[in-house]
Amino acid sequence: MWHRHLTPADWTLAAIDDVIARGRLDDWKALRDAAASRAELRTRILRVCAAHLSDPRAQRYHFWNHYVRTDAA
Repeated sequence: MWHRHLTPADWTLAAIDDVIARGRLDDWKALRDAAASRAELRTRILRVCAAHLSDPRAQRYHFWNHYVRTDAA
C-alpha cells in the first residue's frame, strides 16, 4: 500500500500515522523492522501514538505504544 507521506528513506510523523491508521500487515512489518534499528523512529512512533491514547477505541495506537515501549528496543 502506498502511503501519502511515505518516502523510502525516511519515516515522517504523517507517514507513521498513516501506516498505523490505515496500513496492512506488510506495512506494519516494515515499520516494525525500521523501528527495531532506529531509536529516533521509536521516539516518533511514541509521539504519534500519544495524540491518540486518550481514546480507548484507538487500539492500533495503543498497540504500537505498548510495542515500542516494551519490545522494539
